[in-house]
Amino acid sequence: MNIKKLVNFIFELGQLKKNPHQGWSLIGLEKDELVASHVLRSAQIGYFLAKMEGYKNSFEIVVFLVFHDIEECRIGDFHKVANRYVKFDKEKIIDDQLKDLIEFQEIKDFWKQVENKNTTAGKIAKDADLLEQAFTAKELIEKGYYMAQNWINNVEKNLKTKSAKKLLQEMKKISSNDWWQELKKI
Repeated sequence: MNIKKLVNFIFELGQLKKNPHQGWSLIGLEKDELVASHVLRSAQIGYFLAKMEGYKNSFEIVVFLVFHDIEECRIGDFHKVANRYVKFDKEKIIDDQLKDLIEFQEIKDFWKQVENKNTTAGKIAKDADLLEQAFTAKELIEKGYYMAQNWINNVEKNLKTKSAKKLLQEMKKISSNDWWQELKKI
């Protein structure tokens, strides 16, 4: 194992803490969330979805999601409008990132399953990725960014699992602030 290459890759992954998740700029949000924040909550949602779907290895879904946006270390995040005009060879980026990390080539398989949604694990992970965007959109709507409803509408059309659809329906009914209302002391 080439420890130096692994250390460099870990530093590269740190770019996700610096790169903004760009889509929200379309609705006027001036300070976007970071890709790393999106990745973290996606992985957390993925764990819950895997359990709800009866998937045998919920930790696998978490790992898939931890690595699902690693190409964005090198190219940043591009929203859907930009993606109409800019094309990247994401698979080449992943290949280049992992070329000297022979022991960790399975990361590419994780990434591909989420990207292609061609396995049960990939579908669950992609639904978690989408749900995270819907949850963020709900939070933004409640702050006055009403155009974020577009994200929820698009997510709703693209969810595959019953559990993700169920979570989305419940999310739409409640406020993102409900969780703490009973916890505050008077």
